[in-house]
Amino acid sequence: MTPNPTIFIPLLVISLSIFAWGCWRRLSLVTVGTGEERFDNPGRRAGEMLRYAFGQKRVVARPFGVNHAVIFWSFLVLLIANGEFVLHGVFPAVALEKLSAGIYHPLALLLDVVSLLALVAVCVAAVRRVASPPYPEARTVEAFAILGLIAILMLASFGINGSRIAGGELAGARSWLPVSGLVASWITASSAPLYYLASWWVHAIALLLFMAYLPNSKHLHILTAIPNCFFRRLEQPNTQPREEFAPGNEFGAARVDRLSWKDLLDSLSCTECGRCQNVCPAAITGKPLNPRGVIHDIKVNLLENGPLLKKGENPSRPLIGEGEGSCTEETLWSCTTCGACMEACPVFIEHVSKIVQMRRNLVEAEARFPEELLNLFENMEGRSNPWGIAPTERTKWSSTLEVKPFEAGKTEYLFYVGCAGSFDSRNKHVTVALAQLLNRAGISWGILGKDEKCCGDSVRRLGNEFVFDRMARENVALFRERGVTKVITQCPHCFSTLKNDYRQFGLELEVIHHSELLRDLVRDGRLAPDTSAAAFGATVFHDSCYLGRHNDVYDAPREVIRASTGTAPAEMERSRDNAFCCGAGGGRMWMEEHAGTRINLARVEEALQQNPDTICVSCPYCMTMIEDGLKDVKAENVRVRDLAEVLAEAVLREKSA
Repeated sequence: MTPNPTIFIPLLVISLSIFAWGCWRRLSLVTVGTGEERFDNPGRRAGEMLRYAFGQKRVVARPFGVNHAVIFWSFLVLLIANGEFVLHGVFPAVALEKLSAGIYHPLALLLDVVSLLALVAVCVAAVRRVASPPYPEARTVEAFAILGLIAILMLASFGINGSRIAGGELAGARSWLPVSGLVASWITASSAPLYYLASWWVHAIALLLFMAYLPNSKHLHILTAIPNCFFRRLEQPNTQPREEFAPGNEFGAARVDRLSWKDLLDSLSCTECGRCQNVCPAAITGKPLNPRGVIHDIKVNLLENGPLLKKGENPSRPLIGEGEGSCTEETLWSCTTCGACMEACPVFIEHVSKIVQMRRNLVEAEARFPEELLNLFENMEGRSNPWGIAPTERTKWSSTLEVKPFEAGKTEYLFYVGCAGSFDSRNKHVTVALAQLLNRAGISWGILGKDEKCCGDSVRRLGNEFVFDRMARENVALFRERGVTKVITQCPHCFSTLKNDYRQFGLELEVIHHSELLRDLVRDGRLAPDTSAAAFGATVFHDSCYLGRHNDVYDAPREVIRASTGTAPAEMERSRDNAFCCGAGGGRMWMEEHAGTRINLARVEEALQQNPDTICVSCPYCMTMIEDGLKDVKAENVRVRDLAEVLAEAVLREKSA
């Protein structure tokens, strides 16, 4: 029972030609992007690709991920069967059963069982799409068509093997083909040849259609997701690319070719699983931003404009604008840069950097940004702090303390107080508490006083790279002049910027967040908290996005709270790498929310589900947003405390006893 190669071969050639042309037509568009180094450390990259692409580590970590992993792994295993099928169609003498029984029988069992698992997983995926899709738009004809083709391939393979068994072939392998053997019991010997030919051609047509359709559909990600994992950032995606401010340079990304080739590969690798939008605080609270939609619009823009750009012509659709294939300004300004989308993405798409690059174009080239940011930008340029307060006011928090200036060679740590710690009336209390703890522990520390400048985090994430570049250069020069090598911060935004962004300017600092330092001081016995009288009641901890997801600091704050209160803090439903943003990151601290529900209210309501007396934080922005949220929901009986305040009360309590 062998099909006629003279019919199959031309169909195969047509399918492969369409497949090759589709791959070239789309993948070649990536070359219109700007250059970016992603070829370093090939050994490590290969290992990461094996772990995340082939091992599906991020996929199985989320709900329903195992089902997708079963389909993926089945696809890989069944490449053997489909490869043999194609070769057999061209060269009928090629057949797996010609292998020795010791190899063929276990292989036949594997392929039969894996085909059944794939069929079940596809059916489960189809039912899910109907009954409980990951997002409403997931119910598409294309999605069901692909699932249907995979199901047809599995059923046809059972029909092929079952009819062969029923016709007297594969007799020795029947016990190794449990599913196909069951199908064989439904087929008579006389009808076996007809069933075989029908199953074979159904399988052939489904396979050839799948091959031709794959590169021309959203399922191109089957091919691009694996290299996308190879080219992922090896470090946390917590910085933004620098800009060069030479004459004639363009600022930001107003056209798709201003994004990097990796950004464009990202757009072709999106699986449209919806995980990013399901964790995005802006999307959840009704803002225009949908991370999946941003990547989709970039892909649509690339498919339309890429061929024009390759020919040196102008694009026909703007990257920033209205309609499919363009990102609206409201979408771009809704992002808090919390990184939840990137943490959830199974193929390491970097959403935030694309949004920031488009913000840069709006700010630097078009001068189009929310009105409330005008004062912020002016204050940052004029007085290097968001409020425009005179630099001489930076040390007012220390009026009751003896604080020394940082001296190179004499002082070990620079305490980089930050703008909130220096000027915000509530966060000054955190600064004082931390200073008292440093003194109690005998740490050698000093401050820059009125010479301290803002780190520039907010202006960079808001797209004002020109101002950030100037601020960063000034700070780098100041730190080098003063001989600063070790820095303590209480603000995760300062922490992340000094530690990560300033490396782009050639400055390598040992930066430690106060949660890590305080934990170490408690562990070493240099700070001895008294937990005999818990002063804060039931506590719940809120993870800062820039401390947690952006820098992987999760345990230190919890250890400090436990040491201070004698009890581990309660955890919110969304915590650690799945924590929900307070709404202040990405410069949103300085902007109003006009659409949907306020992000800080959503977080406060989640915290109140734990019935806390105290909500502990480790970030000045989080402190402000959560306190404001508690006022709005009339829960002012719940206190918000930075972990430095909690530890200070436990360590210094004896003074007031």
